[in-house]
Amino acid sequence: MTDLVLVRHGETAWHAENRYAGTSDVELTPRGHDQAAQLAGWAAGAGLDAVWASTLSRARITAEAAAAKAGLPVRTDARLRELDFGQGEGLTSAEMKARFPQARAAFEADPAEHPLPGGENPHEAATRFVTVLNEISVQHPEARVLVVAHTTAIRLALCHLIGVPLGEYRRLFPRLDNCALTELRLGRGQVAILQYNSPIGAVR
Repeated sequence: MTDLVLVRHGETAWHAENRYAGTSDVELTPRGHDQAAQLAGWAAGAGLDAVWASTLSRARITAEAAAAKAGLPVRTDARLRELDFGQGEGLTSAEMKARFPQARAAFEADPAEHPLPGGENPHEAATRFVTVLNEISVQHPEARVLVVAHTTAIRLALCHLIGVPLGEYRRLFPRLDNCALTELRLGRGQVAILQYNSPIGAVR
């Protein structure tokens, strides 16, 4: 079995207004860099065996700080990226409701079956993300691995792994804080959630 610590990247410049940052490569804020430094402090004593990250810079930069403290390289995989939100990229929920109200309402009712206009199919996104997690668990058996990625991709993957409808991800996992820890034990066709959205300071 492999313990996978899934972490959302540090805060970005679109965070304050809650703009949807999917495949847009949005930079970290100073606070986001501070969060990455806090994650790095945790990583120094976390007993990590590997560090993986999305190729988007907000995740890669967050991971680099942790990897440096753990004395490990960062391995990247584009399949760990966030969903493409299509016409919703860079918009707030209110702006979406003004521009495409029916599509936004359908998304809120079932975001898996009704992705935002032009956006990525959430079922395909969950599959690509979980495929990477399974590959990582094979490459690093009996290890503890940090994976820095993105909020929607992580929540969809959790639903996929525990066998609940993907459309429930916003209800079951309503928030995932920047640089909080979500830890899974994965392997041999089994999965366990060891912790979810745990603040670094609360982890012992």
